[in-house]
Amino acid sequence: MKAISKKSVLAGHITVPGSKSHTIRALILAAMADGTSHISNPLPSNDCLSTAAAVKKVGAEVDFGDGENSGVWTVKGAGKNLHLPEDQIDVGNSGSLMYFLCPVLSTLPGECTFTGDESICRRPVNHLIDALCQFGANGKSLNNGPDGSTGTTPPFSFCGPIDVNKTLVTEGALSQYISGFMMAASRLNGTLKMELTNPKETPYLTMTKLWLESVGVPVSISPDFKKISVTGPVPFKAFDRAVPSDWEGVAFPLIAALISGSEIIIDNVDGSGSQGDDKIVEVLKSVGADIDWHRDADELVVRGGKMLSTADLSDGQLTVEMSAFPDAICALAVIACFIEGKTVFTDIDICRKKETDRIKAMTSELTKLGAHIVDEGDRLVVYGDGGKSLHGGEVESFKDHRIVMSFACLGLGLKDGEQVTVNDAEWCSVTFPKFFEVMNEIGAGFETK
Repeated sequence: MKAISKKSVLAGHITVPGSKSHTIRALILAAMADGTSHISNPLPSNDCLSTAAAVKKVGAEVDFGDGENSGVWTVKGAGKNLHLPEDQIDVGNSGSLMYFLCPVLSTLPGECTFTGDESICRRPVNHLIDALCQFGANGKSLNNGPDGSTGTTPPFSFCGPIDVNKTLVTEGALSQYISGFMMAASRLNGTLKMELTNPKETPYLTMTKLWLESVGVPVSISPDFKKISVTGPVPFKAFDRAVPSDWEGVAFPLIAALISGSEIIIDNVDGSGSQGDDKIVEVLKSVGADIDWHRDADELVVRGGKMLSTADLSDGQLTVEMSAFPDAICALAVIACFIEGKTVFTDIDICRKKETDRIKAMTSELTKLGAHIVDEGDRLVVYGDGGKSLHGGEVESFKDHRIVMSFACLGLGLKDGEQVTVNDAEWCSVTFPKFFEVMNEIGAGFETK
């Protein structure tokens, strides 16, 4: 599917779907629990539906109510009867599902295989395999190279159970598999310890800690996130929880309003602090964005039309350290083109290890549209000019949901007569089902074909 975006003015209220990160954690913990859990405001995205299918394979039951788009999903947990699947686990496009569920299943005796779609099977999992091996689960990639060399990508297999008496020493730059072992620890008899040499994406580790503590699992994380310990076993009960709105999704109507000179209200905004991407508000306000966060009403009021500039910052440039919220890089790279001045994104290596190399992808596609953007390896630099140099064109999404939505939003700020065509636009459904329809309700005017 192609999506066409051109200059438009937005107005009204918009509600962003529930958080993918929270929904997947809720489904996996509900599957591990004893009893029946109710998850309200779940995200009915492809990744979350893949998670629901996966937990059914290991002993849980999932009822979508009036359909997958129902406001409440009911999960009958497997509890102590959690078991390995009869065949392999196919995670689809979901790295979170792969990294969370694999450690949980590694607490069980026996062999298990994980695979996924074409994109997943290009992602390196050597850090996860190494962690499994350190814990004694003998993980290995089944995707060996043509020369017979040991592979580093899915599909992969492992044989549990892991040994809780060993300490995992790992880089920890990718948070997801660390969260997976934190969840797994609740099933083990003893204290699972992890030492991280280079922890990143730390808000997501905090999110996992809060989820585990909410079901009674004791978790300890040092202030620098380099030492984590979780004590089990804790056979926890089912729960009823509401999934907060997705801050990674909030980023798109937020930048869309700013670059199109529009005023909108984003409703049901999560103020819990459990999602690192809420930092985008602070980043954009630092260059003059007119954003009011009414925490008592759970809403963001965004008023575009004001020039965004780095001129008043101390060193004359906007520097954004991305390790805590790397998923925001696509949206921020786009709006940096509409900021007058230099924006520098640092600590970006983790952004290269997502659905695609997002640094390489955003550099190539923004350049096509006239942006002055430079990939410096450890930094991404955007020389913004208020969007004056941007023009229309056709861009590739690399089947990455955040790239799709970022370029669709960019088109709203182009000059009259210009438009952006985004290829493989249907991939936005990974985290924001009906993105184009929802945005069109506030005037985006997106066309799909």
